[in-house]
Amino acid sequence: MAENNWTKFTVTADFNVDMRSVYTAWTTPAGLESWFLRKADFYTITGRLRESHESVLKEDTYEWYWHGFDDSAVEKGAVLEVNSIDFFKFTFSDDTIVSVSLESRNGLTILELTQENIKEEPDPSKNLFVQCQVGWTFYLANLKSILEGGIDLRNKRMDIGSNFK
Repeated sequence: MAENNWTKFTVTADFNVDMRSVYTAWTTPAGLESWFLRKADFYTITGRLRESHESVLKEDTYEWYWHGFDDSAVEKGAVLEVNSIDFFKFTFSDDTIVSVSLESRNGLTILELTQENIKEEPDPSKNLFVQCQVGWTFYLANLKSILEGGIDLRNKRMDIGSNFK
């Protein structure tokens, strides 16, 4: 029996919309804020804040803010690759790397997201492998919901928080 590789995972999703719409949802601040983040700030290599509908470029840095959390919960990272068509790669939590690739197949846009460089944890339930895979699964479902039906599944209320205790 093969051992699990807790350092990398891939999730896929299909979208009944054109590839450009999915790509723009990943590579513009406004796009990311429509389905994923409360606020997505990208900075050019010279430090200029990108406009909301401006596409990100390689070597941009970012500060991302989540619904349900105040501004002290910020994710900082950098754009590693972007090709303006079907590929986007960036750093993410705890020095991991996320790659998003798109292709058209049978009238659908197919998205494949891979997160790698995940540090191994003695308890896999505390590993980013588990936490991020659950998170990406939800957010990809939300992206599908937004693009295909306009319904946002995120909790945006600070008074409820993120854990619904």
